[in-house]
Amino acid sequence: MSTASAATVHPGTVLADVIFPARRAASSAPAARQVLARDAALVVGGAALTGLAAQLSVPVPGSPVPVTGQTFAALLVGTSLGARRGFLSLALYTLLGMAGLPWFAEGNSGAAMPSFGYVLGMLLASAAVGALARRGGDRGVLRTAGTMAVGSAIIYAVGVPYLALAADISLSQAVAAGLTPFLIGDALKAALAMGALPTAWKLIGRRGPSF
Repeated sequence: MSTASAATVHPGTVLADVIFPARRAASSAPAARQVLARDAALVVGGAALTGLAAQLSVPVPGSPVPVTGQTFAALLVGTSLGARRGFLSLALYTLLGMAGLPWFAEGNSGAAMPSFGYVLGMLLASAAVGALARRGGDRGVLRTAGTMAVGSAIIYAVGVPYLALAADISLSQAVAAGLTPFLIGDALKAALAMGALPTAWKLIGRRGPSF
């Protein structure tokens, strides 16, 4: 079965639905509980992955915003889990970080850091890329590139103005400190996603649907 045929058979499916299918149950109540338990585990796992990726951090000279793996993880979580579960994963990540769990970038926590706007942007971006993924936005190289571009744009659209306000700098200074240094890294992350996500769908198409 090709990737295109897999998409036709299962419209609205994201990777998590295929990789972690809910088990069939004899009655609707146990089936609903199984789906709820699976979704809860995926949400917690997505938050944990984002928190771990945030610790892959490299400081950027002259900028309060480091290069981290958390933006890529947030977009990957949203794309793989879909809009609802992706949003809940990043909401859990955000709320626990605000409550004091040190799993924001560089082991930080709380909402006082100038880069907190990027976390809020990831929250929205995860839902956006998840919605696009349910429409096939991760099943081809060019579509995946577009999906990643939309997600990144949302993150910067929230993060850069927040940085300007939090650090009391001009918007142009915030762009120079919080956007320009990260464009090459974002391009590399997008290239990684462009290879990984469509390849995953091709492998799934070859083995056939899981549910």
